[in-house]
Amino acid sequence: MIDFGAWLTAHGTSYAELFGFITGVLNVWLVTRENIWSWPLGILNAVFYVVVFLRTGLYSDTGLQVVYFVLSCYGWWHWSRGTTAQQPVLVTTTGPRLWALLAVIGVATWFALSTITARIPGAALPRLDAALVAVSLIAQWMMTRKLLENWLLWIAVDVIYIGLFIVRGLQLTAVLYAVFLVLAIIGFVQWQRSAQRAPADARPRSLT
Repeated sequence: MIDFGAWLTAHGTSYAELFGFITGVLNVWLVTRENIWSWPLGILNAVFYVVVFLRTGLYSDTGLQVVYFVLSCYGWWHWSRGTTAQQPVLVTTTGPRLWALLAVIGVATWFALSTITARIPGAALPRLDAALVAVSLIAQWMMTRKLLENWLLWIAVDVIYIGLFIVRGLQLTAVLYAVFLVLAIIGFVQWQRSAQRAPADARPRSLT
């Protein structure tokens, strides 16, 4: 009888990475469909990838999964609650003032994370890892608020992550992020159409 766990190890992966792959694909695909069940899958995905990233020395990404867990809980609550008028949360765009605020938060997060993780023995590419985490955090928060441009940030991040995971020997996760890249493009197109389909009097203004 085949030992599937040994087979996975022999092919450079693990149960945690495999289940992370499956829940990750389902999670992002459901987000592109604006389906609320994406969030519980996101919670499971974060748990699996805490294990994966701890094993490979990507400590900023390990911490990122903890934040993903919290943000997925928040996203689940926010999407299920709807607006104050008991209407579904609609897709909107990001205004210039909010972009400026998010940029400041991103730079501060990158500086703090890179400074901390660079001092941890065995940390892999701490400055690049911290930069990707900072952008990912912003994109994830934007996703919980249904801000259209979250997909543009994910597209940029996914491209870089693919190369990073190949270098770190996480081939299955690199494939996962290639799938994420395709889904992010699809998500941007679908959310853009969703925003355009909303009745004019129901469309929220850009967040400033």
